[in-house]
Amino acid sequence: MLMASAIANAQFTIINPSSSFDSHGYIGLRPTQPSNLKLSSNRTTSTNLLRPLHLFAVRASDSHNGNQAGPLHKLGLSDAECEAAVVAGNVPEAPPVPPKPASPVGTPVVPSLPLNRRPRRNRRTPALREAFQETTISPANFVYPLFIHEGEEDTPIGAMPGCYRLGWRHGLVQEVAKARDVGVNSVVLFPKIPDALKSPTGNEAYNDNGLVPRSIRLLKDKFPDLVIYTDVALDPYSSDGHDGIVREDGVIMNDETVHQLCKQAVSQARAGADVVSPSDMMDGRVGAMRAALDAEGFHHVSIMSYTAKYASSFYGPFREALDSNPRFGDKKTYQMNPANYREALTEMREDESEGADILLVGSLICVTYLSNNLYVLQVSGEYSMIKAGGALKMIDEEKVMMESLLCLRRAGADIILTYFALQAARSLCGEKR
Repeated sequence: MLMASAIANAQFTIINPSSSFDSHGYIGLRPTQPSNLKLSSNRTTSTNLLRPLHLFAVRASDSHNGNQAGPLHKLGLSDAECEAAVVAGNVPEAPPVPPKPASPVGTPVVPSLPLNRRPRRNRRTPALREAFQETTISPANFVYPLFIHEGEEDTPIGAMPGCYRLGWRHGLVQEVAKARDVGVNSVVLFPKIPDALKSPTGNEAYNDNGLVPRSIRLLKDKFPDLVIYTDVALDPYSSDGHDGIVREDGVIMNDETVHQLCKQAVSQARAGADVVSPSDMMDGRVGAMRAALDAEGFHHVSIMSYTAKYASSFYGPFREALDSNPRFGDKKTYQMNPANYREALTEMREDESEGADILLVGSLICVTYLSNNLYVLQVSGEYSMIKAGGALKMIDEEKVMMESLLCLRRAGADIILTYFALQAARSLCGEKR
């Protein structure tokens, strides 16, 4: 390390680049001619290339105290002086080009493939991968499903580790507050109704003082800007466990069920719901519901239709949480066959034409070609499988959780209803569980 002398008010010009000044030891100066440089003081010259104001330079590769790289100090030169030095051939030194990494012994020597495009070039470093990432995810993309019940205590759900039936007065409010702290400001409510209030026609579904309307009013009082989605279906309120009214011969009655669903949607809107979500899969229910809401002055309330809900075994944990399994038979006459894709497109077109604002599909359907304003449900069975795999150390739960959610976004989901909402949002925010 060398320090040049500081001579106040001195001006220097280059006299003869081949003279006897030795520049080898001076850091940052590299003559292109022979390595002798002579400087002469001349107060009258107008060519002021160097001004020695405490000149001090250190190589980037030099160590300060053995191992640590020392700080680099400026030379105190103006832009014009730096440019003139370079023009004169005194180019500052930079670290050398790093050597090419060696291949392992035995690597075959082959000619390079004649490829014009090598996609791996854009995946070389974390910074490049992040720059070219096509899909992003944030807590704002999540809707948090919350199970509620009349009790005071939060009751764990055996088939869904980490999920609870929340007491509507306390546990629900606390869980919503946790979600909002990490950026999740949308929830959907699923009620566990006492058996004594269930009936074949599900009249409790539109009780203005029922569990769901009471919970909506409480949440809107505590969190006015919270976005509340609701579930519109009769199965939590039906003594038969079906999404519609069951005729004597076991047939699920369509139009009569739609009448009940419209009354349920209006009751939820009256309580303050932002989005009502028919999940029943009855024909024509979106158009009838839109008309019913508009007739009551709820033009601002959105409808999110479960447009392609399959009669799927993956809903098992969810039905355990609500105690809403069918008392007989199955749901195959009104929910879709899991083998069908074109049928989903038909359902989508019908729901859009009837006025659905948002379309919801299950996570096991390819959603890319469906529609805009698409909402995807990460079904309870998928949640439970990831949780079980993580508990058994068969997978990395955190990584698989985030990858599954990112894949739903990549497939076209604008919004994801996921039981992982709080956990995933905490992960995105860097908060430890």
